[in-house]
Amino acid sequence: MILRSIELDYFRNYLHLEASFCPGANVVIGENAQGKTNLLEAVNYLSSASSHRARYDREMIQHGINDAFLKGVVSTQSRDYTLEAELHRAARRRLRSNGVPLKSAAELSGILRTVLFCPEDLYLIREGAEARRRYLDDCIGQLRPRYADALAEYKRLHQSKTRILKDWETNPSLLDTLDDYSLRMAQCGAILIHYRAHFIRRLRETAPLIHRDCSGGREQLSFRYETVSTVRDPEALPKVLLPELLAHQESHRQAEIASKMCLSGPHKDDLVVEIDGNSAKSYASQGQTRTAALSLKLAAREIMYQETGEWPVLLLDDVLSELDNHRQEFVLNRITNGQVFITCCEEEKSARLRSGKVFTIQAGRIRETGGTL
Repeated sequence: MILRSIELDYFRNYLHLEASFCPGANVVIGENAQGKTNLLEAVNYLSSASSHRARYDREMIQHGINDAFLKGVVSTQSRDYTLEAELHRAARRRLRSNGVPLKSAAELSGILRTVLFCPEDLYLIREGAEARRRYLDDCIGQLRPRYADALAEYKRLHQSKTRILKDWETNPSLLDTLDDYSLRMAQCGAILIHYRAHFIRRLRETAPLIHRDCSGGREQLSFRYETVSTVRDPEALPKVLLPELLAHQESHRQAEIASKMCLSGPHKDDLVVEIDGNSAKSYASQGQTRTAALSLKLAAREIMYQETGEWPVLLLDDVLSELDNHRQEFVLNRITNGQVFITCCEEEKSARLRSGKVFTIQAGRIRETGGTL
């Protein structure tokens, strides 16, 4: 899976950008606030129609401009695709593949898969459950379009049900619709739990080996999936999980009405990370949490390769500068396959990478240095 080229108009600090990339390492060098992260954000958007930094599309459109445009040419499974995204301040975004409109973002991830690793991810273990759910959602959504569709629908239903719970006192008839929303949330939620459980099983098979290599065999990484308490086997088929979710919802119905909050469902799930049997969130050192976060990201990359036969495009956004020399070398030794984008401020870091291209970004303008790694 190769991103051959990208074109941006009015995206972040890019008035206009055109760049072609190599199948190996693409090192992007520049000072802070010049556009390195913006470039990786654009690549990631073309695979997921979402941003790790922006909640709304309009945040990525240049100030004073109404629209932004992204285009990427991708080679995958011996075929070429041209992916396009139009972002608008006053209208819904438009996504296309080879000129054909896409109905959902899930269709993008079936063409271009990415794994993004940024400095904030080094705190993935220490953050709340939402950060780890976001990690699961991003990984699974790129492998399972059905999951991505169910997740989008679940989020819409959750917002609607939350509004009902908040407004029912001023409009009591809203409670008549509550059970319908609960049923549809449970139907989508059963799909989410099923796929999350299966992906976490794959993590158990992959991430501990990576973590053991990085830690020199001194530590054992493990995971627990915490979901709705009435679910007996999270890996069961959605039709088996559905009545268990409905039972949990029914037992929490009055509490939800009283608290005006959605208390039941996979929107409260967590991926519990443990090192040597202890909670990494509570007890791990800074070095241990970084190693665990590295293992999660690199495991996701390997799982995608195992599932599809192609390495996803790896996006490393200034991560090397946040790691000690041992972990830097560990990462660089694990990414000898597939296409990689690495941003950094220091040119000497590029000398430690395999062959590829080096680019310099300054004030939203990119140029190839003319040399290769």
